[in-house]
Parts: sequence; structure tokens; C-alpha cells
Amino acid sequence: MQAIEAFLTGRIWIRQFIPFPQELVQQAINQGNAIVLNGISADGQCARCLEKSPDYVIPYACASCEAVCRYCRTCIKMGRISSCTELVVWRTPSTVNAGLRTFGWTGDLTPLQESASKAISKSIRERKDHLLYAVCGAGKTEILFSPIHEALQKGLRICVAAPRTDVILELSPRFKQAFPDTTIHTLYGDSPEQSGYGEIILATTHQLYRFHEAFDLLFVDEADAFPYSLDPSLERAVKKASKPSAPIIYISATPPKTLQKRITGQSTIFRRYHGAPLPVPVYRAMWNYERQIRKGNLPLPLKRWIEDKLQKQQPFLLFFPSIQLIDQVCPLLHKVDSRIESVHSKDPQRKEKVMQLREGMLAGLATSTILERGITIPHLQVAVIGSDHRVFDRAALIQIAGRVGRSAKDPTGEVVFFHNGITRQMDAARQEILFYNKEGRV
Repeated sequence: MQAIEAFLTGRIWIRQFIPFPQELVQQAINQGNAIVLNGISADGQCARCLEKSPDYVIPYACASCEAVCRYCRTCIKMGRISSCTELVVWRTPSTVNAGLRTFGWTGDLTPLQESASKAISKSIRERKDHLLYAVCGAGKTEILFSPIHEALQKGLRICVAAPRTDVILELSPRFKQAFPDTTIHTLYGDSPEQSGYGEIILATTHQLYRFHEAFDLLFVDEADAFPYSLDPSLERAVKKASKPSAPIIYISATPPKTLQKRITGQSTIFRRYHGAPLPVPVYRAMWNYERQIRKGNLPLPLKRWIEDKLQKQQPFLLFFPSIQLIDQVCPLLHKVDSRIESVHSKDPQRKEKVMQLREGMLAGLATSTILERGITIPHLQVAVIGSDHRVFDRAALIQIAGRVGRSAKDPTGEVVFFHNGITRQMDAARQEILFYNKEGRV
């Protein structure tokens, strides 16, 4: 029963998929420790993601109950929820595990980082929301470590959520090193099963559909990123996963104006932790690049740029506006160097390929915007192919540029916007980076 409690506490789970014998689940229900909810309520709301729009909660002929059921399209990727689906929620309050905890991070914070860290701790103690507005490479993760350590010692359950799997995978080893005696679960699509009661949950925002009033403290990293920024159900999931009095700490290098206006407690850092300025993008025209690639020719400006990085043995990322274009250009890149690979959201090997680039086994990666955030690789150089495309908005271009120069040992690097014509979004990104560098001067 303790194992079931550890698994179910704070979760809302489809009964048939609970990884314990059903007789033990029923025993927990009979004892009043857990309750059963209908997947879709009588008034048409999904109990898991709180969707209630008739455009997304759809009637259908259900084979399970042989009646007309409704199912939720919003969270269907997490397993279909229907009117007749039984969801189990643990109701017994969890035991507070307060006490001293090992803190494995031994680095030093800059004065700006220290000030932001203390401000976040103060907001947590006062149970108030907070926004950490800090440029790419400001050391945002390190800023969070001390407030999280303080919260752990008070027995708080903590979640750090981010929209993309790559960000969560980047955070996981760093958190496990910083908090070595804490049970940390890392949750994303197809993540391995993890046992025990997770005191820190690192999760993609979609995984929060499966939690209900679970967390005393919740951090939303990359709060401006797709899909979180464009999906109201994910914002609802964050609120649902938090306990009623839990503060939410939002973290972003490019926070939307609405978030800046809404959150009163804020910390701003427009300077990287190593003190060097952010690399400023340069523009290079590359006319009709799509047509050249479709005809089987690698545009000459891009080829020369890649050859320069290969000669200097500098790893690089090539950002393309579509998966189709990545697939078309990949054979052309292989002709330049067989160690250039491609990666995108549908690639099951993207985790391994990023690791190979980091370890020097690959020279470069052609990628979609899936790698615009959460990637830190020393000496990295970046080129955006088709930076005038609508997929590359101001925030995306700032985040992409932020991949470069993150290491204190090599704080410089090149960011090139190859384009068919300069757009307002390109200019806005470049001007904002220049503004950060101006404001970040000591």
C-alpha cells in the first residue's frame, strides 16, 4: 500500500493503467485513501485536463460501455479519456518530509544571480508568484538551486516544468548532482517508469495533465515557448497540478508582455554569468535558398560557412524552417562531411545525436526549432537558414542566438541569419540583444 501511495499521491491516473494489482487499488478505494472520478463529468468537462469546449470534448459510440460517450481530444496523447473512463485520485494528505538535505552544488553566484536567488526565496516564503527575466546564459538554473534546497528542507514537493523534452533532459543530470539524496523523477513522453515518491518532479508541461494539487512549489521554465505559450490547457494544467496556495515561479529569457504585467514580483538579469556580452547576429543574404536545395545544390554562402567551421573544428547547429527542408538538405550536407546529421521533433534519436555533437562525434546538426532552447554545447556556432521565414519570430531568434557563447572558457561565437530579405522579426531580435548587452554593462 505504501508503494501505491507513493505512486498516486498528487496524481490523477487512469485506473486500468495503474502499475499495481487492481485488488490493491480497490482496497485503497475501500479504505477511503483514493477516490474514483469519471473521465468526463456530467457537464462535459475532462477531469484530467479540465477541457470543456464542445469542440474538444466530442461524443462518439463507445465500444467499452456500448453507449454514446464523450472523449477529450485535448489530452488524448496521454491516453484517451472518455465518460466511462475511471480515474483514480489519492486523497490522503502526504507526509511532510522536512529536515536537512545534502546540497551538491558548490559553485558561486554573481551578485546579480545572488540577488535574484534571494528574491525568489522571499516570494516562495510569502507564497507569491515570481518572474525571473534573465537572458540566455545568465545561469538561470543555478539561481534556482538555493531556493529549491531551502524548500526541500521544509518538506515541500517541487515541480520544474518546461515545454520541451530536450530542456528536461538537460536539467535532469544537473538536478541529480545538486540534490543527491533527493528522489527526483524525470517525466516526458515515453520516459522510463520511476518508482517511489518524487520529491522533485522534472516534467514537460504536458505531463502535468496527470497531476492534481500535487506541488507546494512549481517552476515554469521557458514560459514563453511553444506549445505552452499557445495552449490554454497547459496553463490550466500548471494551476491544477499546484496546491491552492502554491507559488509559481516563471522563468524566461523572452517573457511575453502579458506575463510581465501580471506578475508583480520580478527579477531581471541582462548579463551572462561570465560577464561577456551576448553574440550579436549578423545578416547574410542567401537568395532563393529553397529552390537551390530542391534542385540538389547546397547554397554557396552556407557551404562556405560550414567548411569554415569544419576547418576550425567548431561544432555547429543549422536551423531550418521546416522538417521537409531538413530532409532535402541532409544528403547535400553529407557530401560536405558525413559527420553532419539532422534532427527534428519526430526523430527518436535526437537525444543521442545531441550527445554525439556535444562529445565531438558529430561535426554539426541540421535542426528545426526543437533545439532553440535548453542546449548548452561549448564552442557552438549557429546559422539560421531562412531567418526571414514566419516560424522564426523575435523570441525564437533570440533563443537560437542564445545557444552561442555560453561557456566561460569560450564566451564568443558566430550567429548568422541567412535570409531572403530582412524582416521586422529579425531586426527586433537583433535590437533586443543589443539592448541586453547595453543594460548588462557594469
